[in-house]
Amino acid sequence: MINYARQDQDSSTAGPVEEHIAPAPRVSVQAFCETVETAAAVQAASEDRRLDKAHLKIQMGGMAAAVEAYRAAPTPNVILLEADGRGDLLASLEQLASVCDAGTRVVVIGHVNDVVLYRELVRRGISDYVIAPVAPLDVVRTICSLFSVPEAKAVGRVIAIVGAKGGVGASTVAHNVAWAIARDLALDSVVADLDLAFGTAGLDYNQDPAQGIADAVFSPDRIDTAFVDRLLSKCTDHLSLLAAPATLERVYDFGADAFDAIFDTLRTTMPCIVLDVPHQWSGWTKRALVNADDILIVAAPDLANLRNSKNMYDMLKAARPNDRAPLYCLNQVGMPKRPEIGVGEFAKAIESQPVASIPFDPQTFGAAANNGQMIAEIAASHRATEMFLQIAQRLTGRGEAKRPRSSLLSPLLAKLRSK
Repeated sequence: MINYARQDQDSSTAGPVEEHIAPAPRVSVQAFCETVETAAAVQAASEDRRLDKAHLKIQMGGMAAAVEAYRAAPTPNVILLEADGRGDLLASLEQLASVCDAGTRVVVIGHVNDVVLYRELVRRGISDYVIAPVAPLDVVRTICSLFSVPEAKAVGRVIAIVGAKGGVGASTVAHNVAWAIARDLALDSVVADLDLAFGTAGLDYNQDPAQGIADAVFSPDRIDTAFVDRLLSKCTDHLSLLAAPATLERVYDFGADAFDAIFDTLRTTMPCIVLDVPHQWSGWTKRALVNADDILIVAAPDLANLRNSKNMYDMLKAARPNDRAPLYCLNQVGMPKRPEIGVGEFAKAIESQPVASIPFDPQTFGAAANNGQMIAEIAASHRATEMFLQIAQRLTGRGEAKRPRSSLLSPLLAKLRSK
C-alpha cells in the first residue's frame, strides 16, 4: 500500500472563479503528464499567485516516467500523475509505491470517470483523483487543498485597496470599508497601514499605538503569531489596527517580499486583512496587490485617474488570470466647478462598472477625519455609509449581518434605561 497522506474529497467539481483558495506553503511539486493539454494547464497553474511559494516542475511521460525518475532520486512533497487509461493504473501505482518516499502525496489526473476506481485509489492512499481535462484553477485548487486542514477556519482573506492617483481618498475608503466589514458584517478584521512614512490609519481610528507594522517589517526573524498580536491596536470588538509609524526617521525601502511573513502570519489569525496600499509603484506594492485575494482601486473622476485605473486594472487582471477581476469605485464625485469624466466613460474604458460612486462631501468627511471617526459614526444615514457597506459585501462575498429587530417601544425603553 502506498504511504501517502489520504484525503477523501473529490476536487473534480469546479467551483466559481472567485472562490477563496488558501495559498500553498513552500513545497516541491512534480508533474508527469501524458498530454500536451494537461501539461499546459499545469504550467499555467504554476504561475498562479497561490502557488507562488511552491516549486513546480513538469515532465512528460506519465506514470512510467515517474517510476523511472524516482528509482535513484527522492520524491517531492507532491506528485501529479496523468493516467491516460491505456495501462493498468493500479499495477503502475504499486510500482511507484516501491520507489516512493513516505509522506509524499500523490494526485492522479485520470481520463476514466469511474467511482469504483476512485474509491479504490482512495483506499490505497491516493490523495485525490481529478478527471481530465483539467483547467489551471483545478490544479491550483487540488494542490492547495492538500495542505489545508478541513477542521480549521479558512485562512484569512486579504483585501488590497489602492488609489489610482495620490489624493483620491483611497485610505479613507479603505478605513471605512474595513469598519463596515467589522461592524456590519461582524467579521474579525485588521487594517494594515502600509504607508509607513505618511499613513493616516492611526489618525482616522483615533489610535496612537507605541508599536506597529514597522516593528514587524524591520524584525523579520521575530515574526510569529504572538509577536504580531502584540503589535495590533484594538479599535473595536471586531477591528484591529497594524499602524504605520508615520515618521520620517527612517527611509522605508523594502525588497519585494518584505511583507510576506507579516501577511502570512495575519492570515492564520484574522479572517479578513485589509491592506491600505500607498500610491507608489515598487516591487513590494505590486506584489501585495497581485497576491491579494481581492482588490479595490479608488479613483477620482478625471483623466489621469481614468488612465491609471485602466493600466492598473489591465495589469492586475492579466497577472491574476484565475482570480476575480479587480473592483474599482469612484470617489469625490460631484466636486463643484470641476469638470468630471462620467461613470459611463469610466465603465466603457475599463470595461467594467464601478461598485460605487461616492459623493464629494468635504463637510462630513472633513469632520470625520478631524475627529478620528468613521462616516458611519457621525452620519449613519449618509449615502456614503451605505456605499461602504455595499463595497464591503462585494469584497468579502458576505451579506449584511442580521441585527435584532427593534419594536415600537424601543425608544421609550432606551429613555427609561438612561434614567
